Amino acid sequence: MHLALVTETYAPEINGVAMTLGRLVDGLAARGHRVTVVRPRQRHESPRFTTTQRLACRQVRLPGFPLPGYPQLRVGFPARRRLRQLWSLNPPDLVHVATEGPLGSSAITAARELGIPVTSSFHTNFDQYARDYRLGLLKPIVSAWLRRVHNRTLRTFAPTHDLLARLKAEGYANLRLLSRGVDTQLFTPERRDAELRASWGLLPDDLALVHVGRMAAEKNYPLLFRAYEAIKAQQPRARLILVGDGPMLATYQRQRPDAVFTGFYTGANLARHYASGDLYLHASYTETFGNVVTEALASGLAVSAFDYAAAHEFIRHEQNGLVARPGDERAFIANAVRLAHDAALRARLARAARATTARLSWDAVVDGFARDLLEAIDDHRATRVQENANGAALVGSAIPQSALRNPQS
Repeated sequence: MHLALVTETYAPEINGVAMTLGRLVDGLAARGHRVTVVRPRQRHESPRFTTTQRLACRQVRLPGFPLPGYPQLRVGFPARRRLRQLWSLNPPDLVHVATEGPLGSSAITAARELGIPVTSSFHTNFDQYARDYRLGLLKPIVSAWLRRVHNRTLRTFAPTHDLLARLKAEGYANLRLLSRGVDTQLFTPERRDAELRASWGLLPDDLALVHVGRMAAEKNYPLLFRAYEAIKAQQPRARLILVGDGPMLATYQRQRPDAVFTGFYTGANLARHYASGDLYLHASYTETFGNVVTEALASGLAVSAFDYAAAHEFIRHEQNGLVARPGDERAFIANAVRLAHDAALRARLARAARATTARLSWDAVVDGFARDLLEAIDDHRATRVQENANGAALVGSAIPQSALRNPQS
């Protein structure tokens, strides 16, 4: 299969969607599929074809612009004409659009005009973010836009059963599950590091509350800080360890001088930070999945989260973590305090959390995705054959019977 993947976020950008797409591309390439990634170029990159350092072969980098209010992310300009030229010369078997911005939407139009099957995935709750950025009046418009974009494709993939049900109720069609895996060789309790904990100012028996994520308005950091304060009221030496970067970093550093801001890490360094904590706090309930939750579980951390997205999919309350109903902030804080207070509970949940992730393999995710894409290609071909047959029948029915009796006429 030759797949064109169109996305407005990809490495070198660092976020859950970019990481997921990188895993999918590498997995598909390892299985012999050819993948061309179409994305906006970053400011330091030149506008030309390039070979990536990943397993996948080719990238097409097109002009983009910084997302207003979020300069770390760039959005692609519409590129219908450019993509038509590209795909007319070298048509892929399928176009998969991972983001719903101007570039992604124009890619759907170009693919449909060329008769190329096109699918999409729902990775980000942009309609939910409208509230966090004080643009609540735009939520119905954004929701309608997202639904229209996705319903122009043969499949819309979403990462959890809960989200699939919500999208179906909102009028999305042709939905499929595309879950997420976790690298249990990378994220493991064995990476716990006493020296790292000491660098956070902790004594051996002090409590480290870990959170990893993009420091942005939609991640609900004010609630995270309230949970931290409630824990500190009982355990003054507890420290909140915040791993990541984002537009709100400087603000939070001023507000919380009692927290440890480590900066941004990936790979083994990130895994060390997870494993060196004692519990994980996840206060957000606007994301579509939350890779950090499964990474924390794999790292052997007891997790306090809302019963939403990845936590809803994989955490069972009091079996392998603690969850609160989305929006119930008092219950979330109570769960966090309970985990901080009860070492035996933390240890039991941490063991079960690690066991939960044993079945969350990226190989299974990639295999399922490839099967669904190939099925979409087959369905598209069958539809085209049927349309051609129907067209031929209509043409035949329009020929006068006298012409059929007398070919000379």
